[in-house]
Amino acid sequence: MSMPHTFSDHKYPQRLAAAKLSFPTSLTFDDKGTAYVAESGLDFGMESDEKMAGGRILKILHDGGCEVLKDSLRQPVNGLVFYKGALYISEGGHPGRLSRLDADGSLVTILDGLPGPGNYQTNMMAIGPDSKIYFSQGAMTNSGIIGPDSYSLSWLRRLHPHDIPGYDVVLSGINAESSNPLGEKGGKVLTGAFVPFGTKTLPNQTVPSRIPCTAAVMRCDLDGGNLELFAWGFRNAYGLGFMPDGRLLATEQSPDDRGSRPVGNAPDLLFEVRKGCWYGWPDFIGGEPVTHPKFMPSRGNQPAFLLENHGSLPPPEPPLVRFPTHSTPVKFDVAPSKSRWAGQIFVALYGDIRPMAAPAGPNAARTVSRIDPTDWTVHNLALEGLARPIDVRFNTVDGMLYVLDFGRFELGPKHEISADSRGGCLWQVDLD
Repeated sequence: MSMPHTFSDHKYPQRLAAAKLSFPTSLTFDDKGTAYVAESGLDFGMESDEKMAGGRILKILHDGGCEVLKDSLRQPVNGLVFYKGALYISEGGHPGRLSRLDADGSLVTILDGLPGPGNYQTNMMAIGPDSKIYFSQGAMTNSGIIGPDSYSLSWLRRLHPHDIPGYDVVLSGINAESSNPLGEKGGKVLTGAFVPFGTKTLPNQTVPSRIPCTAAVMRCDLDGGNLELFAWGFRNAYGLGFMPDGRLLATEQSPDDRGSRPVGNAPDLLFEVRKGCWYGWPDFIGGEPVTHPKFMPSRGNQPAFLLENHGSLPPPEPPLVRFPTHSTPVKFDVAPSKSRWAGQIFVALYGDIRPMAAPAGPNAARTVSRIDPTDWTVHNLALEGLARPIDVRFNTVDGMLYVLDFGRFELGPKHEISADSRGGCLWQVDLD
């Protein structure tokens, strides 16, 4: 079920709770209502003498100041969750890692050696009703095939390992031709799916599943034991969280119009994540095949199927919500029972990254939306001062909605970066 129409909410009072954060990605609250923020550790726009040695965990003080609890984490730090007195951290690379920061300041590794570096990394984690860690692992590629577009990614700028399937896949033998940044100027190379750059694949070639894999939601015990695949086929399920009734939801950032296998006009999505299901990547978007004319890219040919064995995989799951193209939904939270919006889903929409991900055009999203789960309608909040909202959380004590802003980040026509290294901030919003 999905609702294509978006409605606007009225304006809500808001105040600045913290400022001068460096590209923050995650927000959480402890049982006393104290806020903690993860800074990614990315150094866009920083001078050489101010670059940080990795990501940081900050405690937000009552006066808006910050106390550094931990630094030198593997950047980008993508997730932060408070659970039973400790902070659980998702470190993107390289390789990816899940860790726990205890109250005494000690950092304990939960899982290490997760796939990376790639287009996307180890993302958000959530603690389930079963007291297990659920976490999302992004895809290495835009749409299944490594291409030189990885050099255009401001957080990567390198060729990277290939994707690892969570289910056994049989390839169609499609190989994409691209320039070879590692060879002579003007040289071309053919690359197939789920193989290293410059490696061709054959029809009916089998690639076995492996754990940990990419493009997946996985789960494990709190100590990292019993790692298993929960669901596969997400390009980049960046935000992850549980509804009050125990359902697991994930935001999905769909393929871009770039690279060796570009996909055009793909909507971003919200899914219910169910064990053993397939969410369509790399051949379906919201249950629809990438071969449909609506996904014709402006920068290449109509994408063909990479997988030959759709019939042996679970049918691709339909989404709950389809967001407009390039909305880039990120983290979300559910309004608590005492709120007038109890049970409603509030999601940050980071917005487009043009011209890398799509042709030039008007900015998309860069707002916070409220989703009504009774009919899955989407309502944009009229908030001011947001550059790149990336996380939203309800404070466990005062019930207020807090919005974490990554800060200004834009790309120029040659993919040059314009960013404010201390432009991140935290807003408090009164929804009542």
